[in-house]
Amino acid sequence: MRFRPSRAGWVDRLPEHWREARTRFVAAVNPIKSEASYLDDCIEVTFVPMEAVGVDGTIDTSRSRTLAEVAAGYTYFVDGDILVAKITPCFENGKAAQAVGLTNGIGFGSTEFHVLRARRGLDRRFLLHLVRSAPFREFGTASMYGAGGQKRVPTEFMMDFVVPLPPPAEQHAIADFLDRETAKIDALIATQERLIALLDEKRQATITHAVTKGLDPNAPMKESGVEWLGPVPVEWDIKPLKFLFLVRGGATPSKDALAYWNGGIPWVTPKDMKIPVISTTEDTVSPQALSDGRLSMLPTGAILVVVRGMILAKRVPIAETSNPVTINQDMKALIFKASGVPAFFRYFLSACAGIFDGLIEEAGHGTKTLRTDWLGRIALPAPSASEQEAIVRYLDSSLEQFDRLTRQSTEVIERLRERRTALITAAVTGQIDVSRPTITEAAE
Repeated sequence: MRFRPSRAGWVDRLPEHWREARTRFVAAVNPIKSEASYLDDCIEVTFVPMEAVGVDGTIDTSRSRTLAEVAAGYTYFVDGDILVAKITPCFENGKAAQAVGLTNGIGFGSTEFHVLRARRGLDRRFLLHLVRSAPFREFGTASMYGAGGQKRVPTEFMMDFVVPLPPPAEQHAIADFLDRETAKIDALIATQERLIALLDEKRQATITHAVTKGLDPNAPMKESGVEWLGPVPVEWDIKPLKFLFLVRGGATPSKDALAYWNGGIPWVTPKDMKIPVISTTEDTVSPQALSDGRLSMLPTGAILVVVRGMILAKRVPIAETSNPVTINQDMKALIFKASGVPAFFRYFLSACAGIFDGLIEEAGHGTKTLRTDWLGRIALPAPSASEQEAIVRYLDSSLEQFDRLTRQSTEVIERLRERRTALITAAVTGQIDVSRPTITEAAE
């Protein structure tokens, strides 16, 4: 195959028989919704929110609404159109899909979609693969405007991007090739994702069994008296949380007092509660903030609990402190009254979701809160200190194996996604001959 320099700016060379054209000349960009004005307001149409489009090119078209419900405030498209997320990070992640199987052939969706409608001479599937290619995403990201999480790809970029144009038959062949090869890669990714899900289930089951039944499978059991906890070893005590821990709250120093901030003392907020053991935080406070305000230092080995925030709709984040910290008002700290093994109770509180049943409520503006006035009533198993330590050692070792396997699968997924992106980019720029069999096909 012979090549020539490209004028696109995002690819160095193209096959010499390929043409190039700006998107606006080969596709309609964001078609106007007045096309559907002849339809009755009661007609059912497909509704596609942002979460219905996947980074793998999939689209969920199962939702529907009446035209009257969506015509005024959503993005319009029809069967065959290409939806491209325009807001960060959805665009960078490659959220794009072809709308197919729409109710009555019409759809409306998030205002954060750009819509591309291929004209005659441009294969829709070829266009979809193009907008999923690495150069398109890289150049689109560079064109974004706005601040922080509100950056968007402008319409001008979508209209002026230079599209490589093989002859129609070659576009079809490239689209067929990529449909086939990316489907194989996506199947391998799905297998790894299922493995990660199974590992996570097994991980949770291992923790739950260890912290509620102990390590001795032959240990005699007794009823705990707690419905969700069930039987526990006969030698274990069951105690309300308030008998084992003091509960302490936190606060936020005045943002206007600069002397209170960046002083090196860890100040834990819910955004830091993504790891099981906290040593450093995104924000720090100064000794003056401690002496002047409502903050107090919490010791090493405190158990931290998020008690307010939307995250509580999914889970209650739990962590353990590995050094003294302070916390904000959306957190509570559990501090041992006597002795105990922090990691045992961290594992227990993290794994046993039934602990918090009935304690999550909705506050103002839909924010979720944990009823801290009932927190002390939570029943906790209290094996001996030596047994707590043995359980922690067992879990630390067992979970490292699960984590290692999960990391391996995650790395495989990342390599497969890189392979998929590289394959798409090479094919839509003519760098590979799709008429030749792939390694997989040759092996078959």
